[in-house]
Amino acid sequence: MKKPIISLTAAILALAFGTSSCGGGKKGFDSIKENVPLFASTLSAGGFCTLTIRGDGTLWASGWNACGQLGLGDTTDRHVPSRVGTGTDWAAVSVGWNNTVGVGVHALAIKKDGSLWAWGENRYGQLGLGDTRVRNSPARVGTGNDWAAAMAGGYHTVAIKKDGSLWAWGENRYYGQLGLGDATARNIPARVGTEADWAAASAGLHQTFGIKKDGSLWAWGNNYNGQLGLGDTINRNSPVRVGTDNDWAAVSAGANYTLALKKDGSLWAWGGNDAGQLGLDDVINRNAPARVGTGMDWAAVFAGSWHALAVKKDGSLWAWGDNVWGQLGLGDVINRNAPARVGTEADWAAASAGYGHTVANKKDGVVWAWGDNYHGQLGLDDTETRLSPVRVPHLQ
Repeated sequence: MKKPIISLTAAILALAFGTSSCGGGKKGFDSIKENVPLFASTLSAGGFCTLTIRGDGTLWASGWNACGQLGLGDTTDRHVPSRVGTGTDWAAVSVGWNNTVGVGVHALAIKKDGSLWAWGENRYGQLGLGDTRVRNSPARVGTGNDWAAAMAGGYHTVAIKKDGSLWAWGENRYYGQLGLGDATARNIPARVGTEADWAAASAGLHQTFGIKKDGSLWAWGNNYNGQLGLGDTINRNSPVRVGTDNDWAAVSAGANYTLALKKDGSLWAWGGNDAGQLGLDDVINRNAPARVGTGMDWAAVFAGSWHALAVKKDGSLWAWGDNVWGQLGLGDVINRNAPARVGTEADWAAASAGYGHTVANKKDGVVWAWGDNYHGQLGLDDTETRLSPVRVPHLQ
């Protein structure tokens, strides 16, 4: 069964602005380095689609394409990964996801030269191109070659430049997720504050997080479920510090919840927990960071819409939360409210959790996929759901 729309406001907006021409969908970091994206993610599972960068720098896409979010110059779904353009210089990619039927998703990618590119849904200006027209092929955002990281949220974008400055654009009218101190949407990049000490960021459905170089964690945007971790459920339209700790290492925002890692390898979670997505062995919401278990061996964490994945230092892969489409990869469709190991392998390198599917790669670079496949987002040349990891042959 499909998850209900979390935000009534989002549903009303979709109706108020009419049916989109691109509707119809079913249902970490260390330091800024020159010419290398800060958050060099080569896998991104979004709203019913997947984007992947191969080791040769080529970009590939599969799944839902009603808004041109695959970047292939059309709006036709793909059931096998298809190459985006002819470039061999793609370095990092991020595709958004949302929970409103009829509203598409957008994608962002950074090239090795530090240029930023965007395509897909754009009704809120989330592509940063100065308008609200959708694009079905990558379009360059400005002329700068100093982008270090870019993350696609539900309807907004957050990015970091190599000088440590933070930028945001897209939807902002109801939650202040751009962090600009107001409720005005932007269709071009706008700088968040004047600081130049941002080290990492993550964009959720309607909320945003950032980590500064001193290890402090900051949050803003929607807080209905306590997903900002500030001890309440009050929205913020400017960055607010989460606690007083200076040992945060990574953060990943989901639809209505948040996961983060500290430098000691401990895992923390807060926000909505209706599907057990916090991994705290219950379904009770939290409005402040709560520790997940006692382990101090977590290496990376990936929040999807309502399910989560994490890799431990030993290379094992773990999953929890919503599992209605088998997106946890555990061979069934039973939700988990605590981390459960995916298989017995200990050679996983990274993962990405989307709306109802998951993609991951192993240390050998091989890509695996599982979960919802209604639009062919798993890239397996069919539309059959998978309950366990399956190798994607077209990406090898």
